Amino acid sequence: MSIQQLIKSVFAAVMLSVSLNVAAAGIDLNTDANDVAVQGYDVVSYQQKSGPKMGKSKYLASHNDAIYYFTSAENRDAFKASPEKYAPAFGGYCAMGVALNKKLDVDPMAYRIVDGTLYLNLNKQVQKKWLTDIEGNIATANRNWSGIHDVAAATLNAE
Repeated sequence: MSIQQLIKSVFAAVMLSVSLNVAAAGIDLNTDANDVAVQGYDVVSYQQKSGPKMGKSKYLASHNDAIYYFTSAENRDAFKASPEKYAPAFGGYCAMGVALNKKLDVDPMAYRIVDGTLYLNLNKQVQKKWLTDIEGNIATANRNWSGIHDVAAATLNAE
């Protein structure tokens, strides 16, 4: 390999790394000041018979610049193998809020699994409204998300 080819290869690798980091950073996620998602709840546990459980910091994994806690190494490993299966929809923001073009925090106990996807809501009252038209609210939220996923919640909610 010539020096010119080596430089091109290194440049291509650096550019790929930069583009992947920008892509991951392009989504505003609902995390706390320590980048912990879903207020520390184990997102795998939502899809288990026992229901949502608070995770433990000793079992953690990161995905798209967010940190997820799990109740066990098994749940952590399941998440690592398939994060898109377990990570909440809309970056962990309230599904009803996204349907209304907002990014609202969530109550981890106001949730619903629909077709294998975890949807969170601001609280049980908001969830009641969301449940009146789940299919329509998901469709609206999906359309809205493409336009707001990279907008900071504080900016979006101030409008």
